[in-house]
Formats: sequence, structure tokens, C-alpha cells
Amino acid sequence: MRLHLLHLDDALEQQPDFMHTCKEAGARDVLAKSEGRTVRLWGRPAELHDLAAKISGPPQGGGRDAAPLCFMGSGDFHHVTPLLLELALQNEARPATLIHFDNHPDWVRFKNGVHCGSWINRALENPLVEKAITVGVCSSDLRTPEWKGANLSLLDAGKLELYPYDHPPSRVKRHYEPGASHHSENGYIQWKTITAMGEGNFVAHLLSRIQTDTVYITIDKDVLASAYAITNWDQGQMQLPYLSLLIREIGARYRIVGADVTGDFSRPAYAGGIARVVAKHTEIMIDQPRRPPDAGEAARTNSAVNHQLLEVLTQVMA
Repeated sequence: MRLHLLHLDDALEQQPDFMHTCKEAGARDVLAKSEGRTVRLWGRPAELHDLAAKISGPPQGGGRDAAPLCFMGSGDFHHVTPLLLELALQNEARPATLIHFDNHPDWVRFKNGVHCGSWINRALENPLVEKAITVGVCSSDLRTPEWKGANLSLLDAGKLELYPYDHPPSRVKRHYEPGASHHSENGYIQWKTITAMGEGNFVAHLLSRIQTDTVYITIDKDVLASAYAITNWDQGQMQLPYLSLLIREIGARYRIVGADVTGDFSRPAYAGGIARVVAKHTEIMIDQPRRPPDAGEAARTNSAVNHQLLEVLTQVMA
């Protein structure tokens, strides 16, 4: 395994115990705060191309063939995952399944770039990604997804399966073809939720839906209940022991070619011109919680969960 700390903000620096553990494990630091201020929330193609070039560096801690694991700060940067996914798959010849743990589906359409809420579309453009399986959503993004810009054609195409942790049916205007995670009925998408299936039953179902030998795992810690993580976004309901169980079960049956972890808290900082800064500030006022958490408490809480995720991911990616 190759361990990377991608510094797009100061979130990881606020967790010195975790950084020390990573350094002891041979982690490579990638310093990209300037790029982070530019691409936070969303970035244009040229900006993301430049960031990808910076992320792609000399192999460290296991050689180029070892699977990469990257911790990268706030969930405002989840759209960096497609870049990490491409790097992880560059030496692969066979298709992989993308396993996506998140409180948000990250499936909206976004023109001229990639948004932290749109990146699933970019990831599924990779010819080696057979499909994505999104797990744990509880957020209001599922309430009226068409109105919010969701690319629900991914469901029709069989490129995406989405399993909320718990959520009512989604109101929609058109009919969608049934899939392993849903069916459409009377103007609603009925989801197969983890709560309805039962956590134990869902483990077996998830494993049965992975039809490739290899997987890439991406984790946004906002999938977790607030007792386990403090993020820039609203929190889901999943417990950390259950997330760890799912990762272990996946790792026991499939080869993990790469993984990333996001969802730390950091105070937003933007660059790229006044119009962009104003637009992004306006966006977070609409989409993110109004009252920021205590930064010290957030760092302590997130450091603890990062330690545990590092431990379980190291075990399954060894």
C-alpha cells in the first residue's frame, strides 16, 4: 500500500497525532493548498488537470504497483476522487467497481468542470469503471432529485446502484427502469434502504452486487453519524463499526486497487477571482450547515476516526 496525505486545506495539519502515525507508516505529503483554494467545491478542467499532475508523483512506501490510499481533508474536495481513481487504475487491464460511502449521491450535472456534488459522472466516464455503488445516503438530495439536477439516467443505464441508509421514496416526474437498488412506481423511486433490508442482510447483498475482481473505495466521513465525524456537510446515520465491517468484508473477497478518505472539517478558503469566490460562498450558505463546529473538537473527532479507518484500510489493502 502507498499512503498519501493530500493537503488541499489545513484539515490534516490540525490532526498532529494522525499525521505522526501516517509519517511512521511512510506517508508521502502532497502539498497543494494553493490548488485547493482554487478547486474547492468545484474546479475547471484545466485546474483539475494541473492538480492531477501534482498528485501524480514518484512511488513511495511499496512501489508503483502497490495500491494507493489517500486522505485529503474536507468533503468539499470529493471531486478529486476521479483523479485518484484514474491514477489507481492506470496500470490495470480489467474493470473495477467503485464503492462510494457518502451521505450525498454526488450525481448532479455540472458544466465545464467537476463539482464535489457531480463527480460520480466523471468517475463513470472512466472506461475501466464498470459501475458505481453508492452506500449510506440519508440527505435531502434524494427528496426531489430531478429538480436538484441529478443524473438519474445513470440508474437506467445500470451504471449506478444507490442504497440509502434510510430515506423515504424520491418524488420524480418520469419513470425509471428498475434496478438492483430501486424501482419506480406511481411517480416515486422506491429505494432498497439498509434500514429496511437490515444491516446483516445488506452486507451479503452488497457483496453480491460487486461483479468485478477489483474495487476502488471512496469514503466521505459525512456518511457517519455525528458522534464519529464532524464535517463541512450534514451527517448521515451510519455507525463506524458498521462501516469498518463493510470495508473488511469487501477486502476479504475483492482486491482493493485504491482508496481515498475525505470528510474532515476545515474553514473554507477560496481563490480564483471575486465572482468565483462570491459564487462559492453563496453556494455553501445554501447547502452547508449555517453554524460551523468548534474547530478543535472537529479535529479531535476526525483524528480518531481517521486512525480507525487507516487501520482497517491498511489491513485490507496489505
